Amino acid sequence: MNAFEAIVLAIVEGLTEFLPVSSTGHMIIASSLMGIASEPFVKLFTIVIQLGAILSVVVLYFKRFFKSINFYIKLLVAFIPAAVFGLLLSKKIDELLESPMAVGISLLIGGVILLFVDKWFSKPTVLEEEKVTYLTALKIGFFQCIAMLPGVSRSGATIVGGMSQKLSRKVAAEFSFFLAVPTMFAATAKKLYDFYKEGHTITHDQTNMLIIGNVVAFVVALLAIKSFIGYLNKHGFRVFGWYRIAAGLIIIILLLSGHNLQII
Repeated sequence: MNAFEAIVLAIVEGLTEFLPVSSTGHMIIASSLMGIASEPFVKLFTIVIQLGAILSVVVLYFKRFFKSINFYIKLLVAFIPAAVFGLLLSKKIDELLESPMAVGISLLIGGVILLFVDKWFSKPTVLEEEKVTYLTALKIGFFQCIAMLPGVSRSGATIVGGMSQKLSRKVAAEFSFFLAVPTMFAATAKKLYDFYKEGHTITHDQTNMLIIGNVVAFVVALLAIKSFIGYLNKHGFRVFGWYRIAAGLIIIILLLSGHNLQII
């Protein structure tokens, strides 16, 4: 991986991490197209640069993180399901992460769901994050587990999960952003542990790429979050649904027609 490829992946991460389009799926495809997806460091890179993206959440919602202890308890409760299933199914998840076809199918199915989400959950009653109960937080946490499948979208799954529990689009989206903080910290720590356990080391050049990647992901995610919340309030999910359907179909058609997107 060179600096240009690192910047491309960081831009993809920043743009897609908090949109319901699957950042992992997009980075799998992007790294496959650049021919670097099989490199152990690239797999580490795509996880670690999520730290830059989540830092944008902390910066944008700084005051929320110092509001009350209940805020952290809710995040902990919502995080528990992903922590448990992530540890139990880590090997299977890693196998699925190497399948562009799985990404394509997940994008397609998720896109169809997003076309109808606004109609299904059109009468929210929870209009403030403070009204989210511990039980609701736990249910959203189980929705987050669905996003372990590549292409599903962590933000998409948790936002839809929140809306199914009567949260407004804005509150569901913001809770999804907050939940990303402990989830991504844990994912990064686990990936770093596995990377070193497998006998790999990080060189000076690779450290520089991680720094560049996190900075770029932070800046791009900062802009993406602000734009997404405004757009979501006005227009809903349909455009993201159509985008996912188009992206999923393109990936599936390319793979079925013999194009090499497979990760070797």
